[in-house]
Amino acid sequence: MTDRVDRPMSQRTLALFVAIAFGLTWGLFALLMAVPDRIEAIFGPMSGTHPLFVLAVYSPAIAAVALVWHHHGLGGLGAFLRRLTLWRMPVAWWLFIIVGIPAIFYAGAAIKGTLSAPFPFQPWYRVIPATAAALVIGPIEEFGWRGLALPLLQRRLAPIWAGLIVGVIWALWHIPAFLLSGAPQSNWSFPAFFVGVVAMSVIMTAMFNAAAGSLLVVALMHFQANGPAWPDAQPYDAPILLLVAVAAVWLNRRAMFTAGSGSTAVLYGRPG
Repeated sequence: MTDRVDRPMSQRTLALFVAIAFGLTWGLFALLMAVPDRIEAIFGPMSGTHPLFVLAVYSPAIAAVALVWHHHGLGGLGAFLRRLTLWRMPVAWWLFIIVGIPAIFYAGAAIKGTLSAPFPFQPWYRVIPATAAALVIGPIEEFGWRGLALPLLQRRLAPIWAGLIVGVIWALWHIPAFLLSGAPQSNWSFPAFFVGVVAMSVIMTAMFNAAAGSLLVVALMHFQANGPAWPDAQPYDAPILLLVAVAAVWLNRRAMFTAGSGSTAVLYGRPG
Protein backbone atom coordinates (compact mmCIF):
# COMPACT_ATOMS: atom_id res chain seq x y z
CA MET A 1 0.00 0.00 0.00
CA THR A 2 1.41 3.39 -0.93
CA ASP A 3 1.70 6.20 1.59
CA ARG A 4 -0.70 9.13 1.57
CA VAL A 5 0.01 11.86 -0.98
CA ASP A 6 1.33 15.10 0.48
CA ARG A 7 -1.21 17.84 1.06
CA PRO A 8 0.30 21.28 1.77
CA MET A 9 -0.48 22.69 5.21
CA SER A 10 -2.16 26.08 5.45
CA GLN A 11 -3.63 28.44 8.00
CA ARG A 12 -6.75 26.25 7.83
CA THR A 13 -4.57 23.47 9.22
CA LEU A 14 -3.69 25.75 12.12
CA ALA A 15 -7.38 26.47 12.77
CA LEU A 16 -8.12 22.73 12.76
CA PHE A 17 -5.26 22.14 15.18
CA VAL A 18 -6.62 24.70 17.64
CA ALA A 19 -10.16 23.31 17.32
CA ILE A 20 -9.05 19.71 17.93
CA ALA A 21 -6.71 20.58 20.81
CA PHE A 22 -9.32 22.70 22.60
CA GLY A 23 -12.15 20.29 21.80
CA LEU A 24 -10.34 17.28 23.24
CA THR A 25 -8.96 19.04 26.31
CA TRP A 26 -12.02 21.07 27.25
CA GLY A 27 -14.30 18.10 26.50
CA LEU A 28 -12.33 15.86 28.86
CA PHE A 29 -12.32 18.51 31.58
CA ALA A 30 -16.07 18.99 31.14
CA LEU A 31 -16.46 15.25 31.72
CA LEU A 32 -14.23 15.41 34.79
CA MET A 33 -16.29 18.27 36.24
CA ALA A 34 -19.67 16.75 35.32
CA VAL A 35 -19.21 13.33 36.93
CA PRO A 36 -16.22 13.65 39.29
CA ASP A 37 -17.36 10.87 41.64
CA ARG A 38 -17.69 8.31 38.87
CA ILE A 39 -14.35 9.29 37.36
CA GLU A 40 -12.66 9.08 40.76
CA ALA A 41 -14.16 5.65 41.41
CA ILE A 42 -12.61 4.37 38.18
CA PHE A 43 -9.32 6.25 37.93
CA GLY A 44 -8.67 7.55 41.44
CA PRO A 45 -8.52 11.14 42.77
CA MET A 46 -7.57 14.03 40.51
CA SER A 47 -3.86 14.79 40.26
CA GLY A 48 -1.23 15.76 37.71
CA THR A 49 -0.82 12.10 36.76
CA HIS A 50 -4.52 11.20 36.59
CA PRO A 51 -5.05 9.27 33.30
CA LEU A 52 -7.72 11.64 31.95
CA PHE A 53 -5.71 14.68 33.01
CA VAL A 54 -2.69 13.29 31.13
CA LEU A 55 -4.85 12.57 28.08
CA ALA A 56 -6.10 16.17 28.18
CA VAL A 57 -2.51 17.43 28.37
CA TYR A 58 -1.60 15.25 25.38
CA SER A 59 -4.39 16.75 23.25
CA PRO A 60 -2.19 19.32 21.41
CA ALA A 61 0.23 16.52 20.50
CA ILE A 62 -2.63 14.26 19.40
CA ALA A 63 -3.99 17.03 17.20
CA ALA A 64 -0.58 17.77 15.68
CA VAL A 65 0.28 14.12 15.00
CA ALA A 66 -3.14 13.50 13.43
CA LEU A 67 -2.82 16.51 11.13
CA VAL A 68 0.75 15.71 10.09
CA TRP A 69 -0.32 12.14 9.33
CA HIS A 70 -3.35 13.38 7.38
CA HIS A 71 -1.29 15.79 5.30
CA HIS A 72 1.92 13.81 4.83
CA GLY A 73 1.33 10.18 5.80
CA LEU A 74 3.64 8.00 7.87
CA GLY A 75 6.72 9.27 6.04
CA GLY A 76 5.83 12.83 6.95
CA LEU A 77 5.22 11.84 10.55
CA GLY A 78 8.72 10.37 10.66
CA ALA A 79 10.14 13.61 9.25
CA PHE A 80 8.15 15.56 11.86
CA LEU A 81 9.58 13.47 14.71
CA ARG A 82 13.12 13.85 13.33
CA ARG A 83 13.00 17.40 14.65
CA LEU A 84 13.57 15.77 18.05
CA THR A 85 17.14 15.05 16.90
CA LEU A 86 18.02 18.73 16.43
CA TRP A 87 20.12 19.92 19.35
CA ARG A 88 22.53 22.55 18.05
CA MET A 89 21.97 26.08 19.33
CA PRO A 90 24.07 28.78 21.03
CA VAL A 91 25.55 27.75 24.37
CA ALA A 92 23.80 30.67 26.08
CA TRP A 93 20.43 29.08 25.38
CA TRP A 94 21.56 25.75 26.81
CA LEU A 95 22.76 27.53 29.92
CA PHE A 96 19.38 29.24 30.19
CA ILE A 97 17.57 25.89 30.09
CA ILE A 98 19.90 24.23 32.60
CA VAL A 99 20.63 27.12 34.98
CA GLY A 100 18.37 30.02 34.05
CA ILE A 101 15.00 28.34 34.53
CA PRO A 102 15.78 27.04 38.05
CA ALA A 103 17.21 30.47 38.90
CA ILE A 104 13.92 32.11 37.91
CA PHE A 105 11.95 29.84 40.24
CA TYR A 106 14.38 30.27 43.12
CA ALA A 107 14.28 34.05 42.66
CA GLY A 108 10.48 34.01 42.61
CA ALA A 109 10.41 31.84 45.73
CA ALA A 110 12.77 34.25 47.46
CA ILE A 111 10.34 37.10 46.76
CA LYS A 112 7.36 35.01 47.87
CA GLY A 113 9.09 33.83 51.03
CA THR A 114 8.92 30.12 50.21
CA LEU A 115 12.61 29.63 49.56
CA SER A 116 13.11 27.96 52.95
CA ALA A 117 9.92 25.87 52.76
CA PRO A 118 10.41 22.15 53.42
CA PHE A 119 11.26 20.03 50.40
CA PRO A 120 7.86 18.89 49.06
CA PHE A 121 8.91 15.25 48.62
CA GLN A 122 9.34 13.11 51.71
CA PRO A 123 11.32 10.94 51.62
CA TRP A 124 13.45 12.87 49.13
CA TYR A 125 13.68 10.07 46.57
CA ARG A 126 9.99 10.46 45.77
CA VAL A 127 11.12 13.34 43.56
CA ILE A 128 12.53 10.79 41.10
CA PRO A 129 9.20 9.37 39.87
CA ALA A 130 7.71 12.88 39.97
CA THR A 131 10.51 14.12 37.72
CA ALA A 132 10.05 11.14 35.38
CA ALA A 133 6.33 11.94 35.14
CA ALA A 134 7.09 15.61 34.42
CA LEU A 135 9.39 14.53 31.60
CA VAL A 136 6.72 12.53 29.76
CA ILE A 137 3.62 14.66 30.42
CA GLY A 138 3.96 18.43 29.92
CA PRO A 139 6.74 18.45 27.29
CA ILE A 140 4.58 16.35 24.93
CA GLU A 141 2.44 19.47 24.45
CA GLU A 142 5.30 20.90 22.39
CA PHE A 143 4.49 18.59 19.49
CA GLY A 144 1.52 20.91 19.02
CA TRP A 145 2.53 24.39 20.19
CA ARG A 146 6.04 24.61 18.73
CA GLY A 147 5.82 21.49 16.56
CA LEU A 148 2.95 22.70 14.40
CA ALA A 149 1.38 26.01 15.45
CA LEU A 150 4.49 28.19 15.65
CA PRO A 151 6.04 27.14 12.29
CA LEU A 152 2.71 27.69 10.51
CA LEU A 153 2.26 31.13 12.07
CA GLN A 154 5.84 32.12 11.23
CA ARG A 155 5.08 31.55 7.55
CA ARG A 156 2.96 34.71 7.69
CA LEU A 157 4.14 36.65 10.71
CA ALA A 158 7.34 37.88 12.31
CA PRO A 159 8.43 35.62 15.21
CA ILE A 160 7.43 38.12 17.90
CA TRP A 161 3.79 38.14 16.77
CA ALA A 162 3.71 34.40 16.14
CA GLY A 163 5.16 33.76 19.62
CA LEU A 164 2.65 36.07 21.27
CA ILE A 165 -0.30 34.43 19.49
CA VAL A 166 0.85 30.91 20.41
CA GLY A 167 1.36 32.12 23.99
CA VAL A 168 -2.18 33.50 24.27
CA ILE A 169 -3.67 30.30 22.78
CA TRP A 170 -1.48 28.17 25.05
CA ALA A 171 -2.52 30.10 28.17
CA LEU A 172 -6.24 30.07 27.36
CA TRP A 173 -6.11 26.34 26.63
CA HIS A 174 -5.21 25.82 30.33
CA ILE A 175 -8.35 27.52 31.69
CA PRO A 176 -10.26 24.31 32.62
CA ALA A 177 -7.37 23.17 34.84
CA PHE A 178 -7.94 26.27 36.98
CA LEU A 179 -11.61 25.30 37.44
CA LEU A 180 -11.06 21.67 38.35
CA SER A 181 -10.50 20.86 42.01
CA GLY A 182 -7.43 18.69 42.49
CA ALA A 183 -5.71 19.84 39.28
CA PRO A 184 -2.20 21.26 39.84
CA GLN A 185 -3.30 24.73 38.63
CA SER A 186 -6.45 24.95 40.77
CA ASN A 187 -4.72 27.02 43.49
CA TRP A 188 -2.78 29.32 41.16
CA SER A 189 -3.45 32.88 40.04
CA PHE A 190 -4.63 32.73 36.42
CA PRO A 191 -3.65 36.34 35.52
CA ALA A 192 -0.07 35.70 36.70
CA PHE A 193 -0.07 32.34 34.93
CA PHE A 194 -1.30 34.02 31.73
CA VAL A 195 1.50 36.59 31.81
CA GLY A 196 4.09 33.92 32.59
CA VAL A 197 2.95 31.58 29.81
CA VAL A 198 2.87 34.31 27.16
CA ALA A 199 6.32 35.46 28.28
CA MET A 200 7.55 31.87 28.18
CA SER A 201 6.17 31.49 24.67
CA VAL A 202 8.12 34.54 23.48
CA ILE A 203 11.32 33.21 25.08
CA MET A 204 10.75 29.78 23.55
CA THR A 205 10.13 31.34 20.13
CA ALA A 206 13.58 32.96 20.15
CA MET A 207 15.12 29.71 21.39
CA PHE A 208 13.19 27.59 18.88
CA ASN A 209 14.43 29.69 15.97
CA ALA A 210 17.99 29.72 17.29
CA ALA A 211 17.81 25.89 17.31
CA ALA A 212 16.50 25.68 13.71
CA GLY A 213 13.04 24.51 14.77
CA SER A 214 14.16 21.84 17.25
CA LEU A 215 11.41 20.01 19.10
CA LEU A 216 13.99 18.65 21.53
CA VAL A 217 15.06 21.98 23.02
CA VAL A 218 11.54 23.33 23.54
CA ALA A 219 10.47 20.04 25.12
CA LEU A 220 13.42 20.27 27.52
CA MET A 221 12.57 23.90 28.24
CA HIS A 222 8.98 22.89 29.02
CA PHE A 223 10.23 20.10 31.27
CA GLN A 224 12.45 22.48 33.22
CA ALA A 225 9.60 24.95 33.63
CA ASN A 226 7.47 22.15 35.12
CA GLY A 227 10.28 20.82 37.31
CA PRO A 228 8.68 19.36 40.46
CA ALA A 229 11.80 19.98 42.55
CA TRP A 230 11.72 23.78 42.18
CA PRO A 231 10.29 25.80 45.07
CA ASP A 232 6.84 27.38 44.86
CA ALA A 233 7.30 30.71 43.08
CA GLN A 234 3.81 31.36 41.72
CA PRO A 235 2.81 34.17 41.03
CA TYR A 236 6.23 35.89 41.35
CA ASP A 237 7.83 33.83 38.60
CA ALA A 238 5.61 35.63 36.06
CA PRO A 239 7.19 39.12 36.25
CA ILE A 240 10.66 37.58 36.16
CA LEU A 241 9.74 35.59 33.04
CA LEU A 242 8.35 38.80 31.54
CA LEU A 243 11.67 40.59 32.12
CA VAL A 244 13.55 37.67 30.55
CA ALA A 245 11.20 37.75 27.55
CA VAL A 246 11.82 41.47 27.05
CA ALA A 247 15.57 40.85 27.21
CA ALA A 248 15.31 37.95 24.73
CA VAL A 249 13.35 40.11 22.28
CA TRP A 250 15.80 42.99 22.63
CA LEU A 251 18.87 40.80 22.12
CA ASN A 252 17.25 39.14 19.09
CA ARG A 253 15.23 42.14 17.91
CA ARG A 254 16.27 42.02 14.25
CA ALA A 255 15.18 38.40 13.84
CA MET A 256 12.17 38.66 16.13
CA PHE A 257 10.63 41.55 14.20
CA THR A 258 11.49 40.33 10.69
CA ALA A 259 8.88 38.29 8.84
CA GLY A 260 10.38 35.15 7.32
CA SER A 261 13.28 34.96 9.77
CA GLY A 262 11.76 32.19 11.89
CA SER A 263 11.75 28.44 11.35
CA THR A 264 8.72 27.43 9.27
CA ALA A 265 9.38 23.71 8.70
CA VAL A 266 6.89 21.30 10.19
CA LEU A 267 8.77 18.41 8.60
CA TYR A 268 12.52 18.00 9.00
CA GLY A 269 14.34 19.11 5.86
CA ARG A 270 11.39 20.57 4.00
CA PRO A 271 8.98 23.47 4.46
CA GLY A 272 5.79 21.33 4.25
